Amino acid sequence: MITRRILLAAMAAGTIGVGVTRRPRSASAAEDYTVKHSEAEWRKLLTPEQYAVLRQSATERPYTSPLNQEKRRGTFACAGCDQELFSSTTKFESGTGWPSFWAPISDKAVGTERDTSLSMVRVAAHCGRCGGHLGHVFDDGPRPTGLRYCMNGVAMAFRPLAA
Repeated sequence: MITRRILLAAMAAGTIGVGVTRRPRSASAAEDYTVKHSEAEWRKLLTPEQYAVLRQSATERPYTSPLNQEKRRGTFACAGCDQELFSSTTKFESGTGWPSFWAPISDKAVGTERDTSLSMVRVAAHCGRCGGHLGHVFDDGPRPTGLRYCMNGVAMAFRPLAA
């Protein structure tokens, strides 16, 4: 029997080393973010993998991000603009192959929008400061929220808590 997780992982693995491109956000949506760069500037600031995920809504292959195994206390921030996104206290092992969290660090840190790419209806998550694509949100997470923020590790940087 194929479960939803197996199907999603297989679809993601078959896409590319880093991703599936879908429509870019509209120019009007980009105007709402406090961190703005031209596409040429983003290409200079980000690695090709980060650019594909953050700016073109690609998906990294499951189980490839070192952040999936990150167990230290600290904060996960946007790789594009350094906005704090998630606390390590909300990270959990989802078994999907991507870093997963049950809540963002604040209501403004992570935004969401409807995503109808790949003939599916999902909720895409993006950075509240620069609009970079982070991953997707599903309703199969743990308590207290019941949500699973399934994030691309390449879209984030980890900052360990000072000892």
